[in-house]
Amino acid sequence: MPTLRHTKSEENLGGYDNNTASAFSMCGMLCDDNDPDWSKEDDEISQQYTQLKKPIDRDTISQMSQESSDSREPPMWISALDIRKRLSDSFQENKNKQFTHDPEDPSAAVLKEPWQEKEQRVRESSPYGHLSTWKLLSVIVKCGDDLRQELMASQLLQMFQKIWQMEHVPLWVHPYKILCLSNDSGLIEPILNTISLHQEYGPMNSEAFLSAQKNFVQSCAAYCLICYLIQVKDRHNGNILLKSDGHLIHIDFGFILSTSPKNLGFETSPFKLTSEFVEIMGGDYSDMFEYFKILILQGLIAARKHQDMIIPLVEIMRSGSQLPCFKSGAATVQNLKSRFHMNMTEEQLQLEVNKMVEGSMHSLSTKLYDGFQYFTNGIL
Repeated sequence: MPTLRHTKSEENLGGYDNNTASAFSMCGMLCDDNDPDWSKEDDEISQQYTQLKKPIDRDTISQMSQESSDSREPPMWISALDIRKRLSDSFQENKNKQFTHDPEDPSAAVLKEPWQEKEQRVRESSPYGHLSTWKLLSVIVKCGDDLRQELMASQLLQMFQKIWQMEHVPLWVHPYKILCLSNDSGLIEPILNTISLHQEYGPMNSEAFLSAQKNFVQSCAAYCLICYLIQVKDRHNGNILLKSDGHLIHIDFGFILSTSPKNLGFETSPFKLTSEFVEIMGGDYSDMFEYFKILILQGLIAARKHQDMIIPLVEIMRSGSQLPCFKSGAATVQNLKSRFHMNMTEEQLQLEVNKMVEGSMHSLSTKLYDGFQYFTNGIL
């Protein structure tokens, strides 16, 4: 690290403020712990920074950073040697706590360390962890895809969520945040503490299992209804997550309304409802399965009551849009309206829901599509 040693000169240090000094001292953690001279020199540099006077000409960003720091937290100086030692100790500790491989459920390894514990661990090793404004964020950086359609889907999920809350329908969805940076890049909020669909929650009569089962049914019914109304496709198991508390979460809304993978329209069922889903509910003759169908019916009645919160949003997005989901033009919105079944009575709507559930359970296209995904991903 010869460059850092050169900056020991007073004239090279004059243009930095105290915040820069703290950040600069972090660079010492990259050096070799076996080099005592380097550690000593690093601390001398840090000491020189703390004695510097605030420069008169500072750029606006630096000044804002300093004022923000002064107003919220008292200054706190940490030597580079202390930072290095803290990170080294944390690294050694984590090496001794490696997550174990579970042959029965390899995908569940992601839940061995909950996000809250990970956040606390990183904060303890951060030289800025003492600040009240410190926060650890997790994002997925995506390039090459237009996320505006994904953003619209997230907004629709928020609308459905609001409608069901207004009508006191216990359906559960998890809209995740999306930030579009350009027409082919953006940031996506990942779903934390999620696992594959085959994670277990203990004996079927245990409180933990029953709670997770209820969460599963309420969220599965919500996403089934959403998948039907806005025609979400490409529903392979890689796009369906299971939260640690049992809630089901759908991700990746790249194919909605009038689009499907390769525009083949292969997935013909109203929504994805596999035998495994039904088994988690207790089977197609169980009380929870009946509860599942009742929730879809209640959710659809509430949604069509407030369809004016959904239709205009899609119409606005369609106006002048080149998004793939609007390739059918005005027919896209018209087809969406028809799926609310405004001309049906509630009794007729109940029969329609039962028909959709039965059709989805026994859908050949769903089984073939899942088999294709298993094969292409090397599972079979």
